[in-house]
Amino acid sequence: MINVIEKDEKLRILIIDDEANIRKTLGIYLEGKGNIVKSVSNVQDALNEAACEVFDLAFLDLRLGQADGMKLIPEFRATAPWMKIVVITAYASIGTAVEAIQRGAIDYLAKPFEPDNVALVIKRVMQIKLMEQQVAQLQTDIIKSGPDPIFSSKYTSMQRAIEQAQQAAPSDAIILLRGPSGTGKTVLAKAIHNWSNRNDKPLGMISCPALPSELLESELFGHIKGAFTGAIRDNPGRIAICQSGTVVLDEIGDMPLVLQPKLLRFIQEKEYERVGDHHTLNADVRLIAATNIDLQKAVEEGRFREDLYYRLNVIEIFVPPLMERPDDVQTLAESMLTFFNGQNHKNIVGFADDAMMALKQYAWPGNIRELRNAIERAVILCNSDKIGVELLNQNIKPALTPPKLGDNIPLSQIEQEHIRRILASSKSLQEAADILGIDQATLWRKRKTYNI
Repeated sequence: MINVIEKDEKLRILIIDDEANIRKTLGIYLEGKGNIVKSVSNVQDALNEAACEVFDLAFLDLRLGQADGMKLIPEFRATAPWMKIVVITAYASIGTAVEAIQRGAIDYLAKPFEPDNVALVIKRVMQIKLMEQQVAQLQTDIIKSGPDPIFSSKYTSMQRAIEQAQQAAPSDAIILLRGPSGTGKTVLAKAIHNWSNRNDKPLGMISCPALPSELLESELFGHIKGAFTGAIRDNPGRIAICQSGTVVLDEIGDMPLVLQPKLLRFIQEKEYERVGDHHTLNADVRLIAATNIDLQKAVEEGRFREDLYYRLNVIEIFVPPLMERPDDVQTLAESMLTFFNGQNHKNIVGFADDAMMALKQYAWPGNIRELRNAIERAVILCNSDKIGVELLNQNIKPALTPPKLGDNIPLSQIEQEHIRRILASSKSLQEAADILGIDQATLWRKRKTYNI
């Protein structure tokens, strides 16, 4: 865990006070410490700034002319729950301090205050942010659903992908990860974030096919209360939540055409609007996109914008399928065995020779995801110290003696193996169907029939 206090991180701070002298002196002090500061004198300007920009901290005066600054606290808590609020006032009392804390402020400063008082507040805010990051990391560790990723390979194609990812990670360039489904593109995207200079900032993952167009737009850019049926409260969106961090767009090729111009605008201008809101927001977020389809072909077919494709394709990294690196299967399988041993309280020491041979010879059309499922199943069913071939899925075992033309076997077995190999070597289902000379619906039925 990276300690944000030690990194002397810049905070984005909003000062809300009707006294020009307070705004000026406090702003100069905070900027002198390396922070980014905006100052306003009234409630409406404060709401406008908070709507257009992401702030980490607000210094809020309780008396803003005739307006009551206390009423801003719940509004800020609703629209920007990540922002920490420190109340400042010349009319200090125990009652107002208690009320401010109850409404959601984290601290209280009585005027006049000294620079040391402000420094203590800043330190406390940094500590709170650090604790929030630690809690998030602990939650991630608790629900961790897989073994630690392995970033090594015996194969040039995979070595190249890892090297390119490590070289590109420190930059802010958009990265496009390509490769068949299940090859570990999102795992590599997380690694790129961890290798980057943004590794102490939030990482957000969005699966483009998982949501309809309007909900996908809301998940990415956010929405305001009442923007659509079911929008019962404001949603800041992943872009705002991941300010200064990274957002991964998984299966970007499935993003609806209607949403693609809005993503393009954000890439080009770093500007966007929440659904139902006319205020333009700005954000500094690094994008990583992943896809298992040929985006250039999607452009030719009118399913993907050409200008968006070229903006995404700054650094393209291809993650090869598992069938192209069979010797990596053993390393991955052993790592998964260790993980599932722990999850299932078992002490299996390894794989029988026939089982490992089957794993390495199998085509793995589902790639690492399919391998993970096979190892988990074998661990659960294993009652000895080694996993034998009998514990592997039935469709994996025939790989020991792959059928050949002329063998005394049913025609269906030849067809099954041929479809399996074409799927493993194709970049998409459409490409596999084209090679096989059938439509996608027929390919889907055959996959279901053969359990591929």
